[in-house]
Amino acid sequence: MAFKYEQAVPWGRSFDEYRRMFDLTTEDLERTILGCADGPASFNAEMFGKSRRVISCDPLYQFTKDQIRARIDATYSAVIGQTHDNKDQFVWNVITSIEELGRVRLAAMNTFLGDYEDGQAQGRYVPAELPALPFPAKSFDLVLCSHFLFFFGDHLSLKFHKDAVDELCRVAREVRLFPLLSYNAEPSPLVLPIIEHLQDSGRTVSIRKVLYEFQRGGNMMLTIATAAT
Repeated sequence: MAFKYEQAVPWGRSFDEYRRMFDLTTEDLERTILGCADGPASFNAEMFGKSRRVISCDPLYQFTKDQIRARIDATYSAVIGQTHDNKDQFVWNVITSIEELGRVRLAAMNTFLGDYEDGQAQGRYVPAELPALPFPAKSFDLVLCSHFLFFFGDHLSLKFHKDAVDELCRVAREVRLFPLLSYNAEPSPLVLPIIEHLQDSGRTVSIRKVLYEFQRGGNMMLTIATAAT
């Protein structure tokens, strides 16, 4: 799946959002972690600031800091406009307004941009995309994938999802996917066939409720314990 610059709609989430989306414990944060499809999230930068190393991968990382900033500037107003148009699809409790949402997202993305060049030099931001990742088998304890699989199910086929989850299971001992909704805040029809595919492959799958809900109804995470190899 060739990723093009003009397709990028960067939209980054923070360490606190990752912690709540993926139900991350203090012990989880000590594990070797891969963030897949992280985009301009600040999770990696904030973890590095806490003396913990995370590897993030995303096709966005083939571009320079200035190119990514330009895409943020070019797409930000459209994303905020779409949020205005679909305001009822969101839960406005922790983030209480669209204006606050804009501030939170820009702060996360600016933290990412401030870390990006050093992080690239240190090998923390790797340009890569599913369904083929450049990491050895079981090289991570935990992989986190936010707002990609299931979220863009209208554009990514069931076969792509099967190949992608198989690849995530190849590189990590545990996989966590969030959310289980589409970008239209509707339950993804791909969740059940993916669970069946994973179970047929001998993996242990569960759905866990988390203490994060911004999309209305989007408070469920899929966890996969991969088979020993």
